[in-house]
Amino acid sequence: MLKLPLCLIPLIFISSCSVSNSSVVPPKPQLTPQLTQPSSLNLALTLAPIQSGTLPTQAQIEEFVKKLTDDGYNPTTQGIWIQSGNTLLANYRGTIPLPAASIAKVATTLVALERFNPDHQFTTDFGMTGTIKDGVLYGDLIVKGGDDPFFVWENAIAVGNLLNEMGIKRVTGDLIIVNSFYMNFKLSPLESGTLLKVGLNSQNWTKEAQTQYKTLPPVTPRPQVIIEGSVKTIATTPSNLKPLLSHHSLPLAELLKKMNLYSNTWMTKMINQALGGDSIVAQKAAQLAQVPTTEIQLGGSDRISPRAAVGMFLAIEQYLQQYNMTVADVFAIIGQDEGILEKRPLPAYAVLKSGIWENISALAGALPTQHQDTIWFAIMNVGQPWEQSEVEQEQLLSELVNKWGKVVTAPSQLKPLSSRVNYKSSLIKHEQN
Repeated sequence: MLKLPLCLIPLIFISSCSVSNSSVVPPKPQLTPQLTQPSSLNLALTLAPIQSGTLPTQAQIEEFVKKLTDDGYNPTTQGIWIQSGNTLLANYRGTIPLPAASIAKVATTLVALERFNPDHQFTTDFGMTGTIKDGVLYGDLIVKGGDDPFFVWENAIAVGNLLNEMGIKRVTGDLIIVNSFYMNFKLSPLESGTLLKVGLNSQNWTKEAQTQYKTLPPVTPRPQVIIEGSVKTIATTPSNLKPLLSHHSLPLAELLKKMNLYSNTWMTKMINQALGGDSIVAQKAAQLAQVPTTEIQLGGSDRISPRAAVGMFLAIEQYLQQYNMTVADVFAIIGQDEGILEKRPLPAYAVLKSGIWENISALAGALPTQHQDTIWFAIMNVGQPWEQSEVEQEQLLSELVNKWGKVVTAPSQLKPLSSRVNYKSSLIKHEQN
């Protein structure tokens, strides 16, 4: 896991908003229709059974572990699982859970997709109590959170501008937060509400908000919604609430891709909370990956077996087929995507998730080859220095690609759905009676 400075994160994660008018909240858009006929990709993707005897790539893996052992690593804290199709190619302590770092985000990705679907959008509702007269809302501005893990400065600016368009320039009451509202990856609704109050009024923008504003189109107005009261949180929505507007997040698949590209742990925590907590996510992920629950342990020190990591990738690929999507829609594509993996010398067109934290270095995903098709693998290393195990991982993957043949283009199994590239968040204005 890579921790980024809080001041930089809102600048890295940039979404776009579109605005439309409606008297009612629209239904959630089904942006990628499910297939009506089986796809050419629609093959059974399952974990390879454990086999006795010598596996095709076992000797190479044993040599990999020996190199680490010679460098001072404990051989009992290394784990590897490699398979192609239903054929197991290598297994070194592959069923034993090891510290996983951000490989745990693969579990979040799998369970979130299965629970919500790739096109799910988290909704944040804005409303008011009181009345609007001459640019003043005589009452409170209410924000009803909806678990959106990616509401940032840009979204607050868009909301402020739409409130201005709706005739609200000043609020005499309070900014009241209901339920799980997050902003700029803050888990505290009160802290998030305080940031929103700043974002709605350009006169009070911080340096970070100013920097974010400069990334927007030059014609973007600077909002001015002055809230005279304080920020408060309450447990239930006021009965006299009048709807103003709704903000719909980016679709879930795009949120997960951002989370995985930059290994954003705050987004993971928010999504896991929406799913019922770490233990629920772990149990469901194990069920979907078809591994014992002991192989996926989340909460506190996350531990996952290499086999379980591969099983989750396979389950994600299998699930996404019905939407004409692949794991490349939710994980980093080497050589194409930005993020924490872009500077590592890894094979082109591989679709990967890494995990780095203290003495943990892990890498899992899909490796395209000419002669073995797609290789599904997980390499999990524990020991210091973790940088050395990273180098060994990169060398191992390079050797495997040289052995089985480099691909010159991504196979269909590892291509993202191109039509999703322009998906945005949106604002819906509610007509006032």
